[in-house]
Amino acid sequence: MTVWELVVIGGGPAGLSAAHAAARRGVRTLVLERAAHPRYKTCGGGLTGVSLAAVAGRIEVPAHDVVDRVTFTLNGRRALTRRHRGGPLVSMVRREEFDDRLRAAAVAAGAEVRERVAVRALDQTSEGVRLRLADGDAVLARTVVGADGSSGVSGRHVGVRHRQVDLGLELELPVPPPQQAQWRHRVLLDWGPLPGSYGWVFPKGDRLTVGVIAGRGEGDRTREYLRRFVDRLGLAGFRPAHDSGHLTRCRAEDSPLRRGRVLVAGDAAGLLEPWTREGISYALRSGELAGDAVADGDLAGYERAVAQRLAPSMRAGYRLLDAFARRPEILHAAIATPPGWRAFTRFCRGRAGFDELVAQTPVRLALAAAARLHRPRPSVTRTAS
Repeated sequence: MTVWELVVIGGGPAGLSAAHAAARRGVRTLVLERAAHPRYKTCGGGLTGVSLAAVAGRIEVPAHDVVDRVTFTLNGRRALTRRHRGGPLVSMVRREEFDDRLRAAAVAAGAEVRERVAVRALDQTSEGVRLRLADGDAVLARTVVGADGSSGVSGRHVGVRHRQVDLGLELELPVPPPQQAQWRHRVLLDWGPLPGSYGWVFPKGDRLTVGVIAGRGEGDRTREYLRRFVDRLGLAGFRPAHDSGHLTRCRAEDSPLRRGRVLVAGDAAGLLEPWTREGISYALRSGELAGDAVADGDLAGYERAVAQRLAPSMRAGYRLLDAFARRPEILHAAIATPPGWRAFTRFCRGRAGFDELVAQTPVRLALAAAARLHRPRPSVTRTAS
């Protein structure tokens, strides 16, 4: 039986980034994807500057809009719109197109992609890893990168632990030209009624992606938030092309990233930003780090790289989430100030991570005010898995 140098489980941004990084350096790489590209994925689809930098030179980003204006509301009130005149803040993509571009790039780099293949279990031996497939077949690998999502087999195999679990609900709404014009180049962020919750509207040409997210265990209230949010925006009369939900899971800081010759990346590792729950940039970067570690023959180097390059922003994100959950109105007011807006745009454009932003004066003052003026509210602690 053929033994692959690297088998990647999952053909999303993390897995395809790992495959591209390894294959371009001569590693014989196979990607196993349970669906077939192009396929719909529940995702806001907003690419920040960090994500754009991660794919630069690899793909042409299939953007349906570029955003330079942001409207902020506090549960529908205190609307505030700001425009960034120094260039776009976020590029909007549809995941079926974006992921398919990443697939093509991985193949062009030399990786093989097999679709409609589900992995059921992993068995490690002294010589490598045996992947047992749903059809009863098996694949052998020297090394595996698991990028099969937060509930996939690779995360269970490695023993990934989560500090935070949230429920996201999302609608893809086809809209006519008047609504397209209303939202072109503009996103809406609404700080929601539940601790740590928020809603969004992202424009994508003839579609709007509308969604909300809140802590798991608040399903009924989260669905009610979405219903009221859509109704308030005057979008309730449009039939969604997709109506979906998903759980986002953020890792505990001491959660493992590797077990033997199996690495986990992206959602499978619980790598995403805790406050915004943005995961694409973490998937792209962690996947590339994993692929490079395999090519270097230094699997422990992947763990060190994540600790150095990704973990600090995640820690800062938890601080921001805690303050936001306690007193969202303070952060709403802080963004209205020129320094607060500059901090927000620097994050969007990839000029600063949250770890750098929390050290800046306006953010430090907002965090201190949230702590000082804290009123008892329901805990932000998420149900872990």
